[in-house]
Amino acid sequence: MTGQVAMPLPRLEAAGLDAWLIRLFDAIDEANLPWLTALTRQCEAALGADLVDLVPSYTTLLVVFDPLKLDPELARRRLGEVLAGLTPDADTVGGEIRELPTWYDESVGPELARLAERAGLSVAAVIDCHSERLYRVFALGFAPGFAFMGLLDERLECPRLDTPRQRVPLGSVAVAGRQTAAYPAVTPGGWNLIGRTSARLFDRGREGFSLLRLGDRVRFVPIDRAEFERQGGDPRPMEAER
Repeated sequence: MTGQVAMPLPRLEAAGLDAWLIRLFDAIDEANLPWLTALTRQCEAALGADLVDLVPSYTTLLVVFDPLKLDPELARRRLGEVLAGLTPDADTVGGEIRELPTWYDESVGPELARLAERAGLSVAAVIDCHSERLYRVFALGFAPGFAFMGLLDERLECPRLDTPRQRVPLGSVAVAGRQTAAYPAVTPGGWNLIGRTSARLFDRGREGFSLLRLGDRVRFVPIDRAEFERQGGDPRPMEAER
């Protein structure tokens, strides 16, 4: 974690008739997180039952509200009051610790061997390198329950695929740049797949829907195929087509 950064003058940007985008920072920095967690928590309290969704990123927070219950201008004023008194969360270590059981295997992680070759490591060493680190959830988005986590060990840093896949299976564990993530649903995607988790990342029956939340710390725990299947994971191999 870098040192605490000062919050620049925040900007409120209209994002339709039912949303405001709060831009706190212009550059990605780990030290943005205490400000963004505080903002998320205080916006939730300020809008209460009128709130529909909060979508944090590395530098912004999208606030979606019910326009039938809350006038956009009143929503803007409430958010302005939050920003006027905003201070970063003192606990920068907070958040839940989540463990994601993960089966690392080339049949479900087709980029695993290529990532090892790129890093000059064995496949086993890549698995150790990825699973030994505790990752912070820095942003949510792209798909419901999709958490952007970092920072990945520099040895595993890699670009996205040149051609994204049309279909990435549920639970796929992936890396791109110095970020890692697990796909909460079947979606297109261009990250490098290295395994699959049996964890249920998005569940409409769960409070908050998403297993992972901003500020959580996440560890990928290696398991074998038998345990993966016992936990309900889908062991079917990736299709050859991207």
